[in-house]
Amino acid sequence: MTITRRLFVVAHPESRHHVEGRVGGWYDSELTERGLRQADAIAAELRRRIPASTSAEVFSSDLRRTWSTAEAIAKSLGAVASALPGLREKSYGVAEGREQSWLDERFVFPPVPEAPFDHGLRLDHVEGIDGAETRREAGARVYAAMDSVLARPATEQVVVTHGFAHSFVVGRWLELPLEAMGRATFAATSGCITELNEDDVFGNRTLRSLAAVYHLGDL
Repeated sequence: MTITRRLFVVAHPESRHHVEGRVGGWYDSELTERGLRQADAIAAELRRRIPASTSAEVFSSDLRRTWSTAEAIAKSLGAVASALPGLREKSYGVAEGREQSWLDERFVFPPVPEAPFDHGLRLDHVEGIDGAETRREAGARVYAAMDSVLARPATEQVVVTHGFAHSFVVGRWLELPLEAMGRATFAATSGCITELNEDDVFGNRTLRSLAAVYHLGDL
């Protein structure tokens, strides 16, 4: 059985909003010095896993913390990174850039569905923060961006995104309907790599490894 396509999903490494305890979302923070070293480690790991004889495509959220990561990866792979704003993190509206405690004090948690598959309540839940996206709005945006990535006839692709958006990238790969993403989560950590495969026999799309961070070592 041959793998006809591999998609590597990268969650950006340590950013300034992480260490400063600030809300991320569309807040355009940069990678820390540690995050830059982690980006190089991610790039080296992807170079190890993607054959040098294969042309790889790199797509990224346009925010600085993801774009810096994507540039390091693209340089290592001899590729050119392409920015897709649709791969941005969920927007937290007026909370972005504020101290995390400010958001925590105002955040309204989504309900737990009482009936099976009643996920619309969570997808459309309003968190009490002006200007914040709902889960549905963020998910639809990421799904649309992934449609453009998956429409390309590439065999090796890299998508650089954010922790919340990571779930929707994986969900779109697995062809989960957006309605199923009210509760579905594929947890990510900073600097992780998720590998997704498609085979040439059944055309199955597989979640081969989720949120691996071994390549970061002690960084």
